[in-house]
Amino acid sequence: MKELTHKPLSGLHGELSVPGDKSISHRGIMFGAISHGQTILHHFLTAEDCLSTLKAFQQLGVPIKRTGETVVIDGVGLHGLKKPDKPLDMGNSGTTTRLIMGLLAGQNFETTLFGDASLSKRPMKRVSEPLAEMGADICVTEGHLPARIHGKKLHAIDYHLRVASAQVKSALILAAIQADKPSILVEQLPTRNHTEKMLNAFGAAVETLPDGVTIQVNPQPKLNGIELTVPGDMSSAAFFLVAATLVPNSKLILKNVGVNETRTGLLKILKQMGGRVVERHRDESGEPTADLIVSSAALKRLRLARRRSRQLLMNCRWWHYWPQKQTALVALPVLVNCG
Repeated sequence: MKELTHKPLSGLHGELSVPGDKSISHRGIMFGAISHGQTILHHFLTAEDCLSTLKAFQQLGVPIKRTGETVVIDGVGLHGLKKPDKPLDMGNSGTTTRLIMGLLAGQNFETTLFGDASLSKRPMKRVSEPLAEMGADICVTEGHLPARIHGKKLHAIDYHLRVASAQVKSALILAAIQADKPSILVEQLPTRNHTEKMLNAFGAAVETLPDGVTIQVNPQPKLNGIELTVPGDMSSAAFFLVAATLVPNSKLILKNVGVNETRTGLLKILKQMGGRVVERHRDESGEPTADLIVSSAALKRLRLARRRSRQLLMNCRWWHYWPQKQTALVALPVLVNCG
């Protein structure tokens, strides 16, 4: 029998890559499709929602090939999409649905969108109504899917968003790049800005003003394809960050995680609570990324004012269930599902 000469390591140790960012995977397909030339996405998230986006743009006449986590898109330009020969199936993807509504509102054909039972319960007027102010003709079914989009020429808008939603904002931006003049959008609070950053990487001119909530969208850009490695999703990294923090004697390296400033609520709070996370920064076509080196640490409690907690937590999937009328006493596990 062999004798062990080294004690086994305690704690969590190693390097890993988490799955690609869902938001960026969606947008990589969409923006590559309406660009000129070829876009190559590496580390694409092959989840059902992202594949719904991929299949929809194939039906819209865009040549797209996927091999594992690599996707090659031969863009057709902003006005090169074609009328699909059947309704577009959105599956369960709210991101696909709401963003594509904004894009197809300015095309020169009619499209019908439908989804599964769950998606068909989600509100769509929050997108169709502001798009109507730009001249869009969208008919939803009692505020939900199915939706018929009659594409037509759009005009500019100066609009204050009624809900804090990156999906609504993104739909309006995709409509605004097809409008006749520059548009102004004003958010209630800053939301995820992947659309703005990524469109600019493809060649658009979308500017966020110094107040952080006012966005100017210049129309009719010529977008050009890019090569992009999709960063790791902070939502997936969150579990490992928390585990390595809480399990004694741990040290993990999470490779190439997206650290967009609208997605780092967990990191900010973790550090304020005494967490030990070192960021080695990179950049991926306008999206900040980093290798995150996290070590175990003793944490302290932290109290956040309601407005501050809302800004940090609003991008979580469960945000709409969060109590809105109280100061949040935040413990670390509360933030695990952020992103």
